[in-house]
Amino acid sequence: MSDLKVGFALCGSFCTFEKAIKQMERLCQQGYDVLPILSGHAASLDTRFGRAQEHIQRIESLCQKKVIRTIEAAEPIGPKKMTDIMVVAPCTGNTAAKLAHAITDTPVTMAVKSHLRQEKPVLLCLATNDALGASAQNIGRLFNTKHYYFVPFSQDDPLHKPNSLVADFTLLPLAMEYALQERQLQPVLT
Repeated sequence: MSDLKVGFALCGSFCTFEKAIKQMERLCQQGYDVLPILSGHAASLDTRFGRAQEHIQRIESLCQKKVIRTIEAAEPIGPKKMTDIMVVAPCTGNTAAKLAHAITDTPVTMAVKSHLRQEKPVLLCLATNDALGASAQNIGRLFNTKHYYFVPFSQDDPLHKPNSLVADFTLLPLAMEYALQERQLQPVLT
């Protein structure tokens, strides 16, 4: 495992950062070589879920690498073969839409695009309030796009947020093993 290179990109679903960072820590503890990537918002916005600089320091300490947080720094990921799998956790509806339509305007979308040049797997760990609304078509498109896989997910609060889906972050390592074998962990809807 120590030679398996995992790109781990975080987007701005700040309420799930703790879950994502715990899985990042788990991968590091298991010996994976984790390359951290943050979207512009994830790297710069302070929220009630934590200060951006504190998240960056914690992530850099876990991974023993500087966080990639610019488009320019993310571009060489594919050409330099810096990753064997790209994990986007959390993956917001906004990022899923950009990936579905090949829009490359953030460090995370550039990291994914560059990684895909190697035709290697991308694992999405959804966390979005509109997954069963406006984002549904983009998520469906990604399900039918080669090299994309999903961490199993479910509605997190069907009564109060009927369109919201959140992945089961604890399944991320297992879903990653499946994606590396070009398989989707099932059931994807839990």
